[in-house]
Amino acid sequence: MKTWIKAELFRQIIIVMSTKDLIIQELDQLPEPLLSKVLESIRQLKSSELGEAEDRVWQAYLASEQENEEVYRRLASS
Repeated sequence: MKTWIKAELFRQIIIVMSTKDLIIQELDQLPEPLLSKVLESIRQLKSSELGEAEDRVWQAYLASEQENEEVYRRLASS
C-alpha cells in the first residue's frame, strides 16, 4: 500500500475515534510505572475541576445574597 494511502486511512481512523478512545489507545502503550503518574494526574485534574465548580457556585450565591440584601432584611424585620 502506498504511503499516502496509509496516511489518509490513518487520518480517517483518527477522525472516527473519540478522544476517550485515543486516550485509551495511548494508555495501552504506556509501561506500568507511568500509569500510576497518569492516574495521579487524572485525579488532580478532577479535583481541580470540582473545586472550580464549587467556587463558581459559591460566588453565584454571594452575588445573589448581595443583590437581594434588601429583600432579606425586610423579611427578617417582618
